[in-house]
Amino acid sequence: MSTEPIVSVRDLNHAFGKGELRKPVLYDVTLDIYPGEIVILTGPSGSGKTTLLTLIGALRSVQQGSLKVLTQELNGANKKQLVQVRSKIGFIFQAHNLLECLTARQNVGMSLRLHHHIPFEERTTRSMAILEAVGLGDRVNYYPDNLSGGQKQRVAIARALVSEPSLLLADEPTAALDSKSGRDVVEIMQQLAQEQGCAILLVTHDNRILDIADRILHMEDGRLATDTALHS
Repeated sequence: MSTEPIVSVRDLNHAFGKGELRKPVLYDVTLDIYPGEIVILTGPSGSGKTTLLTLIGALRSVQQGSLKVLTQELNGANKKQLVQVRSKIGFIFQAHNLLECLTARQNVGMSLRLHHHIPFEERTTRSMAILEAVGLGDRVNYYPDNLSGGQKQRVAIARALVSEPSLLLADEPTAALDSKSGRDVVEIMQQLAQEQGCAILLVTHDNRILDIADRILHMEDGRLATDTALHS
């Protein structure tokens, strides 16, 4: 395991609203995530899990504390730096957020458009290859309307992984799936992430997938409670 964490969080605090309406949601969160590591974040609704995920994903501004992703400090980072960090992160959300007017291949290819150095032909080839890897080689030209819930989520995973991100952030990726599809989806994430040395932070309420984690963190009222190492 590399000694340099992909994510390094120190004394992170976050609140919503201002003045009397100010509501703290994260308190003194400190966390390191290393390359190739799968960390699962559990906890009740409203405990701050998704807020932490969006901060690490450079989708929200850091208010207080230090948050480094791929050695870039996000507290005080400018727009260009944030975009650069986001381009190295894969995102998978509960709602797959596919564009209905695009085929599976085009949806996956969309996330490569940020990478201007990759020519169109290579974007197409890579999109086809990753869809094959997630078991959708025969569905590349299907539109989302013609795909099942499990297949749409696989397209979303392919889209997140096609650019070979250094960090994968997943928010309830199996919530809408039956147990077979959910298991398939996390095993795909696990396999592709291990092959690419990517770190995964996965927020879930799904007890059926906890066994893929190297560590399980529990969040309660905006604080990180337990850190359970599962594999030595």
